[in-house]
Amino acid sequence: WALYTDSPLRAAPDFSKELGACPPLGFWDPLGLSAYSDPEFADSQFRRRRVVELQHGRVSMFACLGYIVPEYFRWPGFCSPSEGVKFADLPNGFAAAAKIPGLGVLQILAFVGTIEIFNLQSTPGKYAGDYEGYGAFGLPGGKPIADVAKKEKSLLAEINNGRLAMMAIMGMWFQNGLTGSAWGDWALYTDSPLRAAPDFSKE
Repeated sequence: WALYTDSPLRAAPDFSKELGACPPLGFWDPLGLSAYSDPEFADSQFRRRRVVELQHGRVSMFACLGYIVPEYFRWPGFCSPSEGVKFADLPNGFAAAAKIPGLGVLQILAFVGTIEIFNLQSTPGKYAGDYEGYGAFGLPGGKPIADVAKKEKSLLAEINNGRLAMMAIMGMWFQNGLTGSAWGDWALYTDSPLRAAPDFSKE
């Protein structure tokens, strides 16, 4: 059957009706990254990339919350009782990385690694990123959405919100790195090349 290369069953898959292909751009692939000569391989690559997109979107949404929430709320008590580090002592943004105890960093890496290795290596269900044992918002032990129409609407919203969050967290990182805060005053970025003194000698 592999020799019957002109089979209509080998037509390129139509991704324009997949979740995430929505107005105003529809299925947007200007570089043709989803185009492969083998339709089955093209479909598998699309599924894999959609899973990766969803995972990055979910992490980005949590990352945005990680920037926003500490601006208004801090847990009481100690982050590290043994080292006397209180939650209130931790700055927001990049500056917190230098304040978190080494064991705390290891705990974070161990938790993320455990989820990635033992939970997210299974094959997703009908929908990309829909793993057994994970419910709404991709949370472990979360309750799944039974209604198909509601589930697809929620998954589409998750994809779009994840895309927005990926752009948002990059903006926060740049703002944080340049001004010292995710919503810092741009006037604090005194080294900006845009602030170079104007040359009036040629006026």
